[in-house]
Amino acid sequence: MAKLSNRFWFQLHGWFSLPIWLIFCFVCLTGTIAVFSHELTWLTNPAARATNPDNLPAKPVAELVARVQQAYPTADVGSVMVFEPYLVNAVMFTDHDKPFAIAYVNQYSGDIQQINQGMTFINFMRSLHGWLLFPWQSGYSVGYYLVSAMALVMLGALITGLIIYKNFWRSFTQPKIRLHQGKKTVLTDLHRMAGVWSIWFLMVMSATGLWYLVQAVMWHADIDIEPHAPIVAVSDVPSTAATPPVDFAAAMQLAQQRFPDFQPSFLMLPEHNRGMYTLMGGGDHIFYDQYSYNLSINPWTGEIAHQKSPQTMTALQTVMHIADPLHYGTLGGIWTKAIWFLFGLMLSGMSVTGFMIWGSRTVKAVRDSRTAANLQEVPDGAK
Repeated sequence: MAKLSNRFWFQLHGWFSLPIWLIFCFVCLTGTIAVFSHELTWLTNPAARATNPDNLPAKPVAELVARVQQAYPTADVGSVMVFEPYLVNAVMFTDHDKPFAIAYVNQYSGDIQQINQGMTFINFMRSLHGWLLFPWQSGYSVGYYLVSAMALVMLGALITGLIIYKNFWRSFTQPKIRLHQGKKTVLTDLHRMAGVWSIWFLMVMSATGLWYLVQAVMWHADIDIEPHAPIVAVSDVPSTAATPPVDFAAAMQLAQQRFPDFQPSFLMLPEHNRGMYTLMGGGDHIFYDQYSYNLSINPWTGEIAHQKSPQTMTALQTVMHIADPLHYGTLGGIWTKAIWFLFGLMLSGMSVTGFMIWGSRTVKAVRDSRTAANLQEVPDGAK
């Protein structure tokens, strides 16, 4: 009975990932690369580097926006993205000859180092990993569902793997890889040891992936986790003024005054006369993402119409804003990214070794069955 039970769990362990092995491996690999997408951008694109040989302080974001508007007088700046100090700020705008463009502005010198009119490497890798570049329609993407459902595969493989591998904790105290007992033994030892050492990582990826799946269902069902940004009341818009009295620089000062530790990350300018400044940023909270602060500021009155911070979040909003740092390893900077990258490679390798183990077992089973069939076909007198 015990042998039958072990065989059942082993087969279940394999079937959790084998039917979608290629997709699972691809998601693991692209996620591993996405962890270092910012660093790879810095490495491969000199125009994205925020060089600062004179150790100048970073200029206010509003000044960088003004530089873009001076260089392109007819441009309509929509938003700004602020990355790590070693990457330039990205000012997104449209113009009569540019349906969508991104100005790479060095925040220390104020120079516009490049105009990008295509998809960036960072966005490409996050999109490829997040929803496999499937299109979004009616608030959902089939690819997003497919990728987030990998959490179920991962969790099932983790649980069944621990049931199969008796006394798995010995891999912490007595790790072993038997190099001289054949390829199958080496692959099994590598697969088991990587799995045991990655238990914490598998649990984190499973938990965050399950949240992304729940989030996808809520988006699809039009359930708002966070309220939409408010719009300016008609009574606040004067009939004579053409330009709001509260400019972008003043809005940024209001945000800094409201949250002294506010570190801007994504800033949206009003799209029309009833639009507001929507300012998102992070703070000194290690487990929250770079959008944990959110303010909507009325450009006509200077009123903070809406604000959100870690202290005022609901339970669902809290989960939403701690999922990404845990999933991509950004909560501790470059060092945690390196750890996540290493274990991401281990997870990708586990999917490969698991498939190779299954393949070798399958080939052996087919060979043995053919041998048995051939022996049965031989006449008794010839045996």
